[in-house]
Amino acid sequence: MNENIAGLIAEDLLNIEAVSFSTNPPYTWASGILSPIYTDNRLTIAYPRVRGEIADGLSRIIEENFPEAQVIGGVATAGIPHATLVSDVLNKPLIYVRSKPKDHGQGKQTEGRLEKGDKVVLIDDLISTGGSVLKAAEAVRAEGVEVIGVAAIFSYQLPDAVKNFADAGIPLVTLTNFDHMIKQAVAKGYLDESEVDSVSTWKNDPWAWDK
Repeated sequence: MNENIAGLIAEDLLNIEAVSFSTNPPYTWASGILSPIYTDNRLTIAYPRVRGEIADGLSRIIEENFPEAQVIGGVATAGIPHATLVSDVLNKPLIYVRSKPKDHGQGKQTEGRLEKGDKVVLIDDLISTGGSVLKAAEAVRAEGVEVIGVAAIFSYQLPDAVKNFADAGIPLVTLTNFDHMIKQAVAKGYLDESEVDSVSTWKNDPWAWDK
């Protein structure tokens, strides 16, 4: 991970309020997890400079880590706009993957054109456990192609994600992550230093945090 880019993207996400912190009370995720951090990277598409920096950054880490990539795939819905921009930067074909197959027509889950043996990199906006993007990878693999990696804007670095990507045999690269976000949040005054230890322990065991 490029330290400069990681810090820049983390700062961007904080400035546009795509990432925010609250320890008292904490946020409650749909899964029931209590969290001191909330992320809505969908906001990035409203800011041309930010989405451009994200597109350039994702393109760079894909070229560095997956130079053999032939197709760029966006994971519905939040990954699609970023994948579209990256496919233009890299001049590569674009596909997108629905959360589930259509219930009409040909029942497709993957839209676009794939050829047997294509090497695909999937793009998502955010990684928590990795469940949604790894399900998308299964759908793409069912088309007879190879998912060689996943690229994302931000990762919470949760232990479940580390295990899930390892089990799936799919490398993950991100522009920034939880550790960089904490560092930038403190430096820019979005998080008080007195809260750092509490917030940092959340990453290692989110289900036990604030108990």
